[in-house]
Amino acid sequence: MALGGNALIRKGEAGTIEEQFRNLKVPVKQIARLSDEYRVIITHGNGPQVGNLLLQQENCSLVPPLPLEILVAQTQGEIGYMVESTLDSELMLLGTDTQKHLVSLISYVVVNENDPAFQNPSKPIGPVYTAERAATLPYPTVRTPKGYRRVVASPQPITIVEKREIKRLIDMDFIVVCCGGGGIPVIREGRTFCGVDAVIDKDLASAVLAREVGVDIFLIATDVEGAALYYGGPEERFLRKLTVHEAAEYEKEGHFPAGSMGPKVEAAARFVKAGGKRAVITSIETIEAAVAGKAGTEIIFD
Repeated sequence: MALGGNALIRKGEAGTIEEQFRNLKVPVKQIARLSDEYRVIITHGNGPQVGNLLLQQENCSLVPPLPLEILVAQTQGEIGYMVESTLDSELMLLGTDTQKHLVSLISYVVVNENDPAFQNPSKPIGPVYTAERAATLPYPTVRTPKGYRRVVASPQPITIVEKREIKRLIDMDFIVVCCGGGGIPVIREGRTFCGVDAVIDKDLASAVLAREVGVDIFLIATDVEGAALYYGGPEERFLRKLTVHEAAEYEKEGHFPAGSMGPKVEAAARFVKAGGKRAVITSIETIEAAVAGKAGTEIIFD
């Protein structure tokens, strides 16, 4: 299960802890019920949470700022705790608390230090600035519909460092929360790893993890019912099935923008092309129905 940012913060909300815990109950109730039949790995986004930490840093000079890799690690712990504690409560309500073990795992994801993304930062993160303020910042920014925002590199994920540990935990019947925010991006330096100032797309990292640990069903939960053609327009049409070939053609035509549905469709297609059995994109509210084949967009091989 790759949970989008709206699993915690919905549009128009301030993002209080109370709101985030309340929102989490929607997907987590379903995950708790599914865990009776399936072994489950949960990944999640962290965009709003990292943005809040960056905003705090921008407005406080009393403590030294932290690099992005540390902020990603912080949000992995923060959201992992929220998911795990909510899931624990739901499992207890179902009477299965003594049968399931939960663990949140701080996760590294290896990227290539020569990835072209480092030469062309394109991922907007953090607070919104005026044009005047953006011109004084020590890092690159990009104009967005809301204003100017910092941009960082978003390299391709290569492998999940803790994949063996995650596989072992799953085999021991743990529910594992991992790869939060796409994981902490690291590069190899000799036999060790070194964090880099970048963010990894959560869905692409989740697809790599799904492939490496032998997942059967890769499900991406977001704020819409699935992938659509002409999204938001009068001809909008949601797709129940989508072949890998069709996905590539529709993406070329601009139906799946890079900042929204594009990475989700790409991640699902990569999983299927690598031999995965099922990949589904669905809404937060219809996770169980999508697993049962009754909701969402299923990506299939040509």
